[in-house]
Amino acid sequence: MIFLVVLLSLIGLIVLHELGHFVLAKKFGVKVEEFGIGFPPRIIGKKFGETLYSLNLLPFGAFVRIYGEQGGIEDCRSFIGKPIWQRVSIVLGGVVSFWIIAAILLSIVAGAWGLPTAVSDEENHALIDPKVQIIAIAPGSPAQEVGLEIGDTIVGFDKLKEVQEFVEAHKGEEITLVIQRGKEVFEKRIIPRVSPPEGEGAVGVGLTRIALKPYSWYQAPVQGFITCGQLTYNIVNGWGLGLKSAVGLTQLPAGMKMEMMGPLGIFDLLREYFALGINYFLFLISLIAVALALINILPIPALDGGKLIFLIIEGIRRRPINYKLEQRITVTSLALLIILIIFVTVKFDIPRVL
Repeated sequence: MIFLVVLLSLIGLIVLHELGHFVLAKKFGVKVEEFGIGFPPRIIGKKFGETLYSLNLLPFGAFVRIYGEQGGIEDCRSFIGKPIWQRVSIVLGGVVSFWIIAAILLSIVAGAWGLPTAVSDEENHALIDPKVQIIAIAPGSPAQEVGLEIGDTIVGFDKLKEVQEFVEAHKGEEITLVIQRGKEVFEKRIIPRVSPPEGEGAVGVGLTRIALKPYSWYQAPVQGFITCGQLTYNIVNGWGLGLKSAVGLTQLPAGMKMEMMGPLGIFDLLREYFALGINYFLFLISLIAVALALINILPIPALDGGKLIFLIIEGIRRRPINYKLEQRITVTSLALLIILIIFVTVKFDIPRVL
C-alpha cells in the first residue's frame, strides 16, 4: 500500500504539472493533441473533442503533446504560431503549477495537523508534539566528536531550558542523550565541557524548539502560501551554500551534509515519511513540489527553463532559433541529464536504500 501511495503521489505531481501546460495551451487556443498519463506503449485512449486522453504502460509521469511545439507549423492553432508572451505563459504554466500544488498541500497540513514551526519555551498554546532539535554544531565540540548531526532531535525534552539546565548540572560528567534521527532512535554518551569556548556552550550545539502549530481555516491558506515561499528561499539558499562549498568558497557548518538524491532516493524518503504520518508525508510532497519547480526552471534545454531561454533568445533576435539546432541541443542535454540521474542513483541512492 505504501508503495502504491508513494508511486501515485509522484505521478500525481507530474500529472498536475503537465495540466498546467495543458490549461494555458487551451486558454490561448493552441491545439492539444494528447494528454497522457505514463509513457507509451499506450494501454487505452479516448478522444474528447480534438484531444486524445491516454493511459500508458510506463508509470514515469505524464506528458502533453502540443500541436506545433516541435516547430515547422505556424498556423493560428499551433504553439509556434502564437505570440512569444503566450508561449512563455504556456511553458511557465507547468512550473507555477508545482508552487500552487505545494501551497495547497501546505494549507491543508496547516489547518488539519499543523506546520513544523520554531517556537519559544514560553509559547505553549495549541502546540502539538514540541521537541528540541539541533540546528548547529561547533567544530571540535563534544557534539561533533560523538557524531551528532544537524536535524537530530533530543528525546525526553520539550523545552530548550530543560536541556540547558540538564547539561549545566552535569558539566564534566558523562551523560547519555537519547537521539532521534528520522525513524531511528539511539543513545549518545557525551561529556559536557566545564570551560567551553565563548559562545559555544558545554556540548557545542545550537538548539531550537520545534512544534506542530495548527492554524484556523481562514489562516491556513495564508500560512500555506507563506510557508511555500519560505521553502523556496531555503532550497535556493541551500543550493547556493552547496555550490560555494563545492568550489571551495566556504565550508559547510559542522554536522551538515550535502547529498544528492535521485528518483530512488526520493521514493525511499517518501516511504519513510509516510510511516511517520500523513501530515509529514504531505509536507515532504510539498517540499518536493517546490524543489521540482526550481529544478524545472533552471536553464537546461531538456527542461522548461531551457525552453524559456530559447524563447527569450527568439524574442531578442525576432526570429526563432533553427529548429534542428534547438533539437540537437535539447537531445544532448536530455542524454546528459539521464546520465546524471543514473550516476546519482548508483552513487548515492542505492547505498542509502541498502
